Amino acid sequence: MAEQGEKDREYPEYRRLEDCEEDSPPGEEEEEQLLLHVTEGPTDSWHHIKDLDSFFTKIYHFHQRNGFACVVLSDVLELVTFLLCCVDYDVLFATRPLNHSHVPEHTKVTLPDAVLPAPQCARRLRGSGWLLFLLVLAGAVWLCRLVTALRRLVGYWEIRSFYIRALGIPAEELCNHSWQSVQARLLALQRRQPLCVPRRELTELDIHHRILRFRNYTVAMVNKSLLPVRFRLPLLGPVVFLTRGLQFNLELLLFRGPTALFQNTWSLRPQVKRAGARRALARGLARAAVLLGVANLALCPCVLGWRLLLAFFSYAEGLKRAPGSLGARRWSLYARHYLRHFNELGHELQARLGRGHAPATKYMDSFSSPLLAVLARHVGFFAGSVLAVLIVLTVYDEDVLTVQHILTAITLLGLVVTVARSFIPDEHSVWCPEQLLQRVLAHVHYLPEHWQGRAGRAETRAEMAQLFQYKAVFILEELLSPLVTPLILIFAFPPRALEIVDFFRNFTVEVAGVGDICSFAQLDVRHHGNPQWLSEGHTEAPPERQAEHGKTELSLMRFALSNPRWRPPPPARRFLGHLQAQVTRDAATAPPPRHLLAEGPLAASLLSEDSALAPEGLVASVLAASGLVARDPRYGQPCSTASATASLLASLRNPLGTPPCGAPDSPGEHQCPEDRPALSESRLRSLSRSALLAEVASAEMSLHAIYLHQLHQQQQLQGPGSQPAGAPKHPFVTTGSAARASQLREMPLGGWAEEEEEEEEETMT
Repeated sequence: MAEQGEKDREYPEYRRLEDCEEDSPPGEEEEEQLLLHVTEGPTDSWHHIKDLDSFFTKIYHFHQRNGFACVVLSDVLELVTFLLCCVDYDVLFATRPLNHSHVPEHTKVTLPDAVLPAPQCARRLRGSGWLLFLLVLAGAVWLCRLVTALRRLVGYWEIRSFYIRALGIPAEELCNHSWQSVQARLLALQRRQPLCVPRRELTELDIHHRILRFRNYTVAMVNKSLLPVRFRLPLLGPVVFLTRGLQFNLELLLFRGPTALFQNTWSLRPQVKRAGARRALARGLARAAVLLGVANLALCPCVLGWRLLLAFFSYAEGLKRAPGSLGARRWSLYARHYLRHFNELGHELQARLGRGHAPATKYMDSFSSPLLAVLARHVGFFAGSVLAVLIVLTVYDEDVLTVQHILTAITLLGLVVTVARSFIPDEHSVWCPEQLLQRVLAHVHYLPEHWQGRAGRAETRAEMAQLFQYKAVFILEELLSPLVTPLILIFAFPPRALEIVDFFRNFTVEVAGVGDICSFAQLDVRHHGNPQWLSEGHTEAPPERQAEHGKTELSLMRFALSNPRWRPPPPARRFLGHLQAQVTRDAATAPPPRHLLAEGPLAASLLSEDSALAPEGLVASVLAASGLVARDPRYGQPCSTASATASLLASLRNPLGTPPCGAPDSPGEHQCPEDRPALSESRLRSLSRSALLAEVASAEMSLHAIYLHQLHQQQQLQGPGSQPAGAPKHPFVTTGSAARASQLREMPLGGWAEEEEEEEEETMT
């Protein structure tokens, strides 16, 4: 009994899920089940692949890199971009006259004259030990990259064969297949001839778990504010610092290094799962972080020099061609973790943030400093005046260009004028920060709650700048990374080592056939839902186990929309059904969508020949709905913003197998209802089916994000423990295959599919 009690105490938080709907690799004791097996036939060359995480990741990256030819070309060009020659700077700068005894006296100096011959170059290199050391180091790095590229190419050649022989996708047709199409063929292949021995059925969630196993942990740790990336510095205040170098070191420390918490790509070390070993493991992790920081500090001069050269070669030409490019904005690396959903692939995140780039830029441009504007006007006028005089003189007499540093002066003056113009606001533009921030929210889906009602404040703008930073700031952070990363690893990481070890133990579940995954990636509303995000009555999670900012609920909705054939577990189905019921109740109190779109500020462009269901237009219509409907005599009381959003969400329903409203191939009796926003016929003809579905899914998810945030704000105003008006105490749940199909037809989440499964199997055979 004592031995049994000790065994129970070893695994107090770690859970094992025996879920027949989950897939893939187990632990060491079941190593035989890690084999990938394909039956004899056209795919008989894929046997005994132990690392299924790497296998599915290569399949995904092969598709995203557009096939084997693009992979080979990219790797080869990266390896051959290497130039070695010795330059005679005295000749180049004309500080020493060139000896032209064998040619006429006034011969021009050519570029080969400034390059030393190979024997003289070799003597100069041998005479400089430091330069020789740098060249040997660069050669070693090049050899490592060569070996890595060769191994990668061998692996991708196997993946190419798998695409052609197993999935039935020739190389020339790969660009015509979306990732959803490739994923559907993988699932169909598993049904016809099993890929994974321990499982009879492969699901979309299984594939995402394998591809994003480590990324889901990182996203969860950023969501719980565990990683040491936020600091408060004197004079600067709150600062966020996360660079590619720091990210690489953190992944090496936690997932891939010799002292990492993971012993392989699918399972944690056994001691991580034992509560009694937490302190010893934390001390070892802190020690490893300090040693890694010291190693980074020792290599700092080399890495810093490489970063400087890389930045110069990457951005110098672009800066000369477009001096204002450094003033452009981009999503920071921290934002890509903070705004990322659980189980969201890289191309999905990139597409979503790309849609949010324009509204985020408008929001940041809506802020202007009167002091800087006055200064910029005068500086720009002065620099522009001098620049204009120099240009006129150059046109009058080209000998002006022979004056020393005249080209440098013209370039710098042009740069000053461009930078000054960026600080001068457009006097014809009128911005509403609150509406602009709502449009940003429609795409990025996550924003801090304290920004609500404070969109026009400088503090909100400063925090938004941490997510949406200048390109110049990004370059500066990458240049400072070799200096700052060792300090973070030595001083900031060790105090959090115990919390990180506890996080991996408390928020890891072992799924039979899949291995150890982050429990947040299960999209389990019952264990990680937040009652303030419409999960009340559906979650049993204490506050410390709830995901912040509604990430569990929003991630579940996004995954259901992106994978319409995925069959959620019962708790997730109940939450989605409850959400749909709330949408239906709120939509009943709102005017028809046609009225909202007609009154919306972007109605003309939304229904024009050149647009579809643009999320920006839908959001603009929602934001204008409250005030516009209140003045309409056809409606007795104002419409809330949540009701307007629900009305548009309800209008996006589309039963499985039914052509979209207004589609050219839809039957004549299938007419568009008056309250249904239709796409123009020319727009439908110009879009492929997958592109059309992607646009509809993007618009629907944008509205769901806005709607859930609005319900969250209403619930906060009503007080804790309250429910939205009309919310049922016990949501209705249907079971069985027929009932599930009926429920999916009624729900906008996943209410459409790319192709019929039978058609896929026929094309593959």
